[in-house]
Amino acid sequence: MKRINTTNAPAAIGPYSQAYVHAGVVYISGQLPVDVRDGSVKSTLKEQAKQSCENVGAILEAAGSSYEKVFKTTCFLADMGDFTAFNEVYASYFISNPARSCVAVKALPKGVLCEIEAVAVVE
Repeated sequence: MKRINTTNAPAAIGPYSQAYVHAGVVYISGQLPVDVRDGSVKSTLKEQAKQSCENVGAILEAAGSSYEKVFKTTCFLADMGDFTAFNEVYASYFISNPARSCVAVKALPKGVLCEIEAVAVVE
């Protein structure tokens, strides 16, 4: 197994890694919408969804993969009422339409509105 760690995505805030590559697959931990440049979190769901997608993308790149190679995501929303707005942003990044679960949760770390984890092929 190879641990993936990039400064272009937020560091883990607990006892876990940003991602691991094993047997040609990268497993990316849930990415909060934290801007790695200054630690800030934007206020709107669309801004947060964009940042979470960008953070996933930074880890995909560090692992030698890309959005097009993602075959499974799990998305967490603090409010399922944000589902449509989230999908608008998500669809602009994950254009290959990977398999996905999207669930509402009671709360997310740092009080954010969304989080995205992904699994992709590394070639």
